[in-house]
Amino acid sequence: MKDFFDYTIFKIDKYELKVISLLFVVLLVVVVKVVLWLIKKSIDGASHIDISKKYSVYNLIKYVVIIFSIIGGFQILGFNFTILLGGAAALLVGVGLGLQNIFSDFISGIILLVESKIKINDIVEVDGLLCRVSDINLRTTTVLGRDDKYIILPNSTLTKNKIINWSYGDLASRFFVSVGVGYTSDITLVKKLLQEIIDHQAEVLKSPQPFVRFVDFADSYLLFSVYFWSEDVYGVENIKSEIRTKIFEKFNENDIDIPLPQRVLHFDKSADKPTDS
Repeated sequence: MKDFFDYTIFKIDKYELKVISLLFVVLLVVVVKVVLWLIKKSIDGASHIDISKKYSVYNLIKYVVIIFSIIGGFQILGFNFTILLGGAAALLVGVGLGLQNIFSDFISGIILLVESKIKINDIVEVDGLLCRVSDINLRTTTVLGRDDKYIILPNSTLTKNKIINWSYGDLASRFFVSVGVGYTSDITLVKKLLQEIIDHQAEVLKSPQPFVRFVDFADSYLLFSVYFWSEDVYGVENIKSEIRTKIFEKFNENDIDIPLPQRVLHFDKSADKPTDS
């Protein structure tokens, strides 16, 4: 049995890979998997931590364990990890300059996981695109757009640019729908109808209470806006569509005019007169 464990699989100069070293590496991999499973089970069982933070904590621990396991694996196989890093220092500097964006993404990934400013299932707005965060990895973050397409974002995009996190803090966010009515309209009736519509919209929160505002005197219409709060940030455009439909139907029932844009053209008649030659 001892001869089996001491059997040399291959040899290069002074380096020898023996069966026992390979078995220890396999055992290390099994132990790491078991440890990570136990850690995940313990974190999932913590009722005082929300799901998104559990994900961040577990991923941070997982990456640390994997890094130390790789170092330990090299040591078991007989490689001096310190010497390897020292010998490859010049190469790493050159590669680092060429791959600085990738390293930036890795650092940004660590920042995202540590700070938890952006978490799984958060609704974020990136460059005008509203998305739901579905996965945060060490280099990239995967988000799901409203058109059910997955988008892979470098983590540096989320740390360097201005990002709106609609789920940060209070889940409810305020939205509005605007409509213009003719100058001859009864503004008291308009405000009453708009308030009734928004009060009976199922997805709209009762508190804070939605309200109607007379916004402005426009060129050819009076502008009103309905303000409301909703927790369905991802599907709010559907809610707005339903509100606009109800406004259109309600205004038609009550003979309230939604004016079309008007343009007045002036013709210079003098330009048609013949000129003296």
